[in-house]
Amino acid sequence: MSNAKAMKLLTGVVEAVLAIPVLGGLIVLASAYWALVVMCVLHAATLIISVKNHDSYYGSILGIVTSLLAWIPFLGWLLHLLTAVLLLISALRRD
Repeated sequence: MSNAKAMKLLTGVVEAVLAIPVLGGLIVLASAYWALVVMCVLHAATLIISVKNHDSYYGSILGIVTSLLAWIPFLGWLLHLLTAVLLLISALRRD
């Protein structure tokens, strides 16, 4: 498994956890929104690795957007869910 796929899998799983209603919100609030900052950094790192490996990067871009907008209650849930799905599909698909 390439580094890009491993990072997509990692960020996709964390996004899926953050998409769980109530639990994701509690994690974000308990961390004083630092969870979103950490996710933004991880998505940026995944984007850089994906671009260098000529791999798809749409999930990472959506992840960065999600990290910036996830503080909005229901929009955040939807964005976390969409980002998780895109990243996991991208990480698990065969080349």
